[in-house]
Amino acid sequence: MTSYLIMADAKWYEASIGTLTLNNPHKRNALSEALVRELIASFEAMQAAEVRVVVLRAASGAKVWSAGHDVDELPLDGRDPLGWDDPLRHLVRTIENFPCPVIAMVEGGVWGGACEVVLACDVVIAAPSATFAVTPARLGVPYNVSGMNTFMNAANIRIIKEMAFTAQPVGAERAERMGMINHLVGGDELLAFTDNMARVIAGNSPLSIRVMKEQLRVLTGANPMTPRGFERIQGLRRIVYDSADYREGILAFKEKRPPKFSGR
Repeated sequence: MTSYLIMADAKWYEASIGTLTLNNPHKRNALSEALVRELIASFEAMQAAEVRVVVLRAASGAKVWSAGHDVDELPLDGRDPLGWDDPLRHLVRTIENFPCPVIAMVEGGVWGGACEVVLACDVVIAAPSATFAVTPARLGVPYNVSGMNTFMNAANIRIIKEMAFTAQPVGAERAERMGMINHLVGGDELLAFTDNMARVIAGNSPLSIRVMKEQLRVLTGANPMTPRGFERIQGLRRIVYDSADYREGILAFKEKRPPKFSGR
């Protein structure tokens, strides 16, 4: 069976650090069901091994960290494209609920749903080559509620609006200024810097960190929404995924041409 992930375990017994490397360059590390399934299984294995910190990364020098959702897997039969059994939802919840810190080490472009994966991590360390783009408007796809909440917890609402409305990438330097990432580190120093932070975290009390991570997860998710508000948001999403624009956006992506959106 083809594997789209490298799970490095050499450091597990040395410093309780696990490393997961996305490894499907042919599809720009798109978050397909197969890749996500491997990631979740690897997180479960690391939890069983009682690692104290996990580093999530792409291969060194990657031009694209991840292209986000695998567009080929999005449904075109009138189902909610991000409300079906979406692999990305499971992955984000796995990262958020993982009992130890997850560090995203980022080189290259981070697109669409991959932005949510990175911002769901506890610490983000990026090279100058890193860019972040929220791309559903380019595809005519509505984003999901929990994903929007992840973005809102990571950056100022005006920045999120700009990223969502323009679908244009934000560079690593600006992302650091806005507080979206923790550290901007030169490419030659990225691995050593990330490894050093992982070792510092692994040397601290795992129980204390586990409790604080869960406390912060609960507190950041404590945004009340009325049932009526939730129904309103879901209804707005249906406007998009029932539209001709949604079908056009997916088709244009597969045909590698600019979409022609009509607003209908």
